[in-house]
Amino acid sequence: MFKTRLISGIMLVVIALVVIITGGNVLLGVMGAVSLIGMFELYRVFQIEKSVAGMVGYVAAILYYLNLPLHFLPDRMMLALLFLIVLLAVYVFSYPKYKADQIMACFFALFYVAMMLSFIYQTRMLPMGQYLVWLIFLCSWGSDTCAYCVGMLIGKHKMSPVLSPKKSVEGAVGGVVGSALLTALYAYLCRGAMGITVTEVWMLAGISAIGALISMVGDLAASAIKRNYDIKDYGTLIPGHGGILDRFDSVIITAPIIYFLASTMVR
Repeated sequence: MFKTRLISGIMLVVIALVVIITGGNVLLGVMGAVSLIGMFELYRVFQIEKSVAGMVGYVAAILYYLNLPLHFLPDRMMLALLFLIVLLAVYVFSYPKYKADQIMACFFALFYVAMMLSFIYQTRMLPMGQYLVWLIFLCSWGSDTCAYCVGMLIGKHKMSPVLSPKKSVEGAVGGVVGSALLTALYAYLCRGAMGITVTEVWMLAGISAIGALISMVGDLAASAIKRNYDIKDYGTLIPGHGGILDRFDSVIITAPIIYFLASTMVR
């Protein structure tokens, strides 16, 4: 299992490197596809992955991603409102086919998966985005790795004993500090290309620390949904890791945080 997890993890990192470095429409298309798979995984939990309501959700996600470069809707809230209206129409005119929690999950998935993951692309498109986008992964995957290592070495106090008994307070602190230090090293080495000062290097480290702290909420929230519905993994797409939502659970919540915090530095 460890070997499978390691190999698939390396492949995932390589694919992420190629796609994010390329950026542009390639990154947009890949993130759109990843979002659709993630929505499918979440819809499957609520048994609506192949339903009309689910199809409406997929179409809304596609329109959302097309609108990012094309701007055919002046305000993205218009899409969310239109989606909600159509979804409610499906709910009432096919009643009692769907339960209320299924319709709410359908709407939630668009925001939680598609919209939040899109901030990887949006961060990449910022000025200096080719450098700033990596903060998303430094404070999610980097934090996760650091937290695991520190937790294994000195973890004693349980952070969430019922939801995730293996996670410790010491590991959480190690994840936040480790993410900040990794970002500080990365930003310091790239400061010339980025045109930033040492003070700004530490500002980026602070942003990653905040992102790492929030990433744990995303990780635990995804785990809580699985616990509520008695499932081990959201999918089997990534061997040894599970599905898209299993691997991107912390990235989902850190991407918009990094976008809004980092964008204040480049405006």
